[in-house]
Amino acid sequence: MSTFADLDTVEARIGHRFADRALLLMALTHTSAAATPAASYQRLEFLGDRVLALSVAGMLHHAFPDAEEGELARRLNAMVKRETCADVARSLAFGDAVRLGPGELQTGGRNKTAILGDVAEAVIAAVYLDAGFDVARDFVERNWYPLMMEARGPLRDAKTTLQEWLQSRGLAAPTYRQVGRSGPDHDPVFEIAVDIVGVEGAIGTGRSKREAERDAATRVLAREGLWKDDTDA
Repeated sequence: MSTFADLDTVEARIGHRFADRALLLMALTHTSAAATPAASYQRLEFLGDRVLALSVAGMLHHAFPDAEEGELARRLNAMVKRETCADVARSLAFGDAVRLGPGELQTGGRNKTAILGDVAEAVIAAVYLDAGFDVARDFVERNWYPLMMEARGPLRDAKTTLQEWLQSRGLAAPTYRQVGRSGPDHDPVFEIAVDIVGVEGAIGTGRSKREAERDAATRVLAREGLWKDDTDA
């Protein structure tokens, strides 16, 4: 459970000293450790998602003046998705301070992408409520801007691109199935096969089923010359 000493460390990582530390404590509290759902980070996560989206949209607008709306939307989706938020949370070691119930602790909740992604958004909301939009935006810019500029690979979702390519050839939509799983329960690695009628499939891996499905689709697209596979770069 987080203590005020823990909060000193978290504030240093965030770069903001809270006037109302209860907001930060709430942002770090999972429902499993809260007396009521309202005492958890759920409401803050909802608000933080919107603050994050507006902040990132502003960064994109200034960083890519020649980009069309569709490209900006795809870049935005990549920056606000749960996996990206979780990466930021991990870089700031939020998992060390998140408050979890016994069950979540036993199943490795401190490193779960879903929890860490929500915590990152909740912290944004806590900063916003404590100090206003400009301070919250500064926090987002410090931690999301480098990821935005380092983003590699195509901007479209691989699964969507694969399905559209198959449709253009008059072929049925692909199907995905789990063919393997390894690693501990709190940090699994999934193997997902994509099956395609009339086209050779592929097997992808990832820390979540969704990530493994995208990897499988990417491998098919790369093999067909439709997508640069950055995993080989």
